[in-house]
Amino acid sequence: MTAPTTTPAATPAPATPTTPTPTGSATPAPAPGPVATPAGPGYRARLTVTAQDLAAYRAAARTRLGPPARDGAAPAHPFVAAHALAQHTVTALTAGDPGFTGVVHLAQEIHTHTPLTAGDIDVHVRVTAARREARGTRLALATRLTDAATGTPLADLATAALLLGATGTDPHGTLPAPAHPGTTPDGPPLTLTRTLSAADTAAYAHASGDLNPLHLDDTAARAAGFPGTIAHGMHLVALAAEEITDRHGHGDPARLTALGARFAAPARPDTELRLTLQPYDRGTVVRFTIATDAGTAVKAGWARLAPAGE
Repeated sequence: MTAPTTTPAATPAPATPTTPTPTGSATPAPAPGPVATPAGPGYRARLTVTAQDLAAYRAAARTRLGPPARDGAAPAHPFVAAHALAQHTVTALTAGDPGFTGVVHLAQEIHTHTPLTAGDIDVHVRVTAARREARGTRLALATRLTDAATGTPLADLATAALLLGATGTDPHGTLPAPAHPGTTPDGPPLTLTRTLSAADTAAYAHASGDLNPLHLDDTAARAAGFPGTIAHGMHLVALAAEEITDRHGHGDPARLTALGARFAAPARPDTELRLTLQPYDRGTVVRFTIATDAGTAVKAGWARLAPAGE
């Protein structure tokens, strides 16, 4: 996957320390592919997604679940496509801010209009709201992925993040309330246990392009205040999405049309994960949580499923 080169200013892992760029430049360093440029209230970039990218990420998302019942992009893959430009956007916002120390990924929503396929994708990231808090500045980012050849919208993403210690972004807009669909439960919940090894985390890091050392290097993770490396928050969400696809979507990833979750705490590799699934509204929504012995890692998770044949 070809994407803009950015500093590691934003990361999907909770409580990740980062380093702001040393200047106020909003232009990333030269990259082998297209470079993001300012576009109105946000940034745009074009990237190329290959069939190999799609397959590698789907395999990493399906850690220990076996081969997929049907081919197709992983429901969480739009986040991967948007991630590099979201990193650059946060880098630009925090450049020159002496108080900025890192980013906490608070919540993520993905609304897929058309499943991703190999080809060129235009990415547009906008900062829709910012609010000053005791720990820094809370941001709302809105991202749209569009087919570069046809202009067809592929996915819309809503990201909530906290810029730790940051004070350089002026408050504006209104932070949206997180979605949590589903009104009537369908039967009892199901709890599954899964364990992600350090090797699984490394495979996900390379497939997603998120090589933050917090996920790969115990020394770096300890320096940041963790007992060791931590799993990617979106790896947990991607795993939940694949379980939901298998158990409630008849193995068809295209039926999972929307996905959301809030991140509560990091989870370490080789820690048992308890994934609880609860269908709602005649199986059109599945809510989920992911917990460890240390507490809840992912809360208020949900996935929306289209009826079979749509």
